[in-house]
Amino acid sequence: MQACPSPPFFVTVPAQAQAPSFSTDEFRDALGMFATGVTIVTARAADGSLVGLTANSFNSVSLTPPLVLWSLARSSGSMPALGAGSHYAINILAANQKELAERFAQKLLDRWTDVAFAEGLGGAPLLAGAAASFECFNRSRYDEGDHVIFVGEVERCSWREGASPLLYHGGRFYTEHPL
Repeated sequence: MQACPSPPFFVTVPAQAQAPSFSTDEFRDALGMFATGVTIVTARAADGSLVGLTANSFNSVSLTPPLVLWSLARSSGSMPALGAGSHYAINILAANQKELAERFAQKLLDRWTDVAFAEGLGGAPLLAGAAASFECFNRSRYDEGDHVIFVGEVERCSWREGASPLLYHGGRFYTEHPL
């Protein structure tokens, strides 16, 4: 039995993506279905002031060299300090740090009142009680859409053995429940 010759197939690749078929709110709701951990990114600005914000856009990039990434809206008031600084810390929050996550997500509030931390590399605060912390050299930044993607080269990391993480899904906070 002979195989029939396959006809040639040609794939035309579009020059750019099509316009979205959904609203910004629908996109946000769909993204909310991805459960994430919760972090607070911290740094010390050139003037010595403390910078910190809640972020769930954290991900590992590479083991060798040790790289992580996170993203920040270009319009963020923290952008000048985080974009220009040499170091920042990514603090992965523990399950009992929901109030801290909410505090650092708000604007026009002194986020640092009564917050316990230790001094990390480049002055970046390491939050007491965090499940893990990554002290990063601000290696590179990429402008994409309305955000800047930060890639950090991890110079030091620490974690608390057995700490339960704070999770975020569908606009709500959760703790882990082993299956």
